[in-house]
Amino acid sequence: MANSDYNTRYRGHLSLCEIDLPGQQRISQGRVLIIGAGGLGSPAALYLAAAGVGHIAILDPDTVSLSNLQRQIMHGTPDIGRPKAESARDAMTRINPEITVTPIIDSLTPDNARDIIGGYDLTLDCTDNLSTRLLINDTCVELGKSYVFGAVRRFEGQVFTHTPGTTSYRDIFGDEGSEGGDIPCAIDGVMNTVVGVIGCLQATEAVKWLARTGDLLTDRLLTFDAITMTFNTFRLK
Repeated sequence: MANSDYNTRYRGHLSLCEIDLPGQQRISQGRVLIIGAGGLGSPAALYLAAAGVGHIAILDPDTVSLSNLQRQIMHGTPDIGRPKAESARDAMTRINPEITVTPIIDSLTPDNARDIIGGYDLTLDCTDNLSTRLLINDTCVELGKSYVFGAVRRFEGQVFTHTPGTTSYRDIFGDEGSEGGDIPCAIDGVMNTVVGVIGCLQATEAVKWLARTGDLLTDRLLTFDAITMTFNTFRLK
C-alpha cells in the first residue's frame, strides 16, 4: 500500500498518540487467530480487519444457516450454506483488501491445536462450547501464548485477556466453565447486540495488545448486563 493510502486508511489510529505510527505498524505486522466465525467472531473479525491486522486466520467448521443471521453480522442471506470461514474472509477483505485472511474450515482438536495456535501471536476465543474453551486455554498456557476470551448468554457477556503468567480460564472457572457457558446461543437465546458488545471488546483488547498500549483485562473479568445496562470489573487472583 502506498504511504499516502496507508496514512489515509489508518488516520484514526495515527492521530492517537497512544498508537501513532509505531503502534499501527505493529498492528499491521500482527498475526491473529480468531476461533469461531459466529456472533462474537463477526464484530471482532470485522474490526480487526478494519484496523489493518496484517494476517488474520479465522477457524470454524460450520456453514452459515438462516438462524445465524440474527446475530452473526459478518454473514448475509446469500451466504447461507457456505462455510463460515470463507464467508468471513470475503467480508473482511471487502473492508480491507490489503490484509491477508486465511480461512480454516476445521474444528480445533487436541491433535491440531498446538500447530494452529502456535502459528499466531494472539488468539481470540469466540467459541460457544466448553471443551474448545478449555483446549484454547490449555494450549495457550502451554505455549506461552496470549488470548482474549469472550462469552455471552442471553442478556449477559464476559471478557478477559490472558497473557503468560496471568489468570486463565481454568483459574476462574475450573473444569466446569461459567454458568450456562456450554449452551449454544441458538438454544439458550441471546440478545443480538450483546454479542456485538462483547465481540467489539475482544477486538479492542486485541488492538491494544498488538499496539502495546493501554491496560489489558489481565487478572480482571469484565461483565456486561444489557438488562440493567451495567458493566462490572472483578479483580482476580
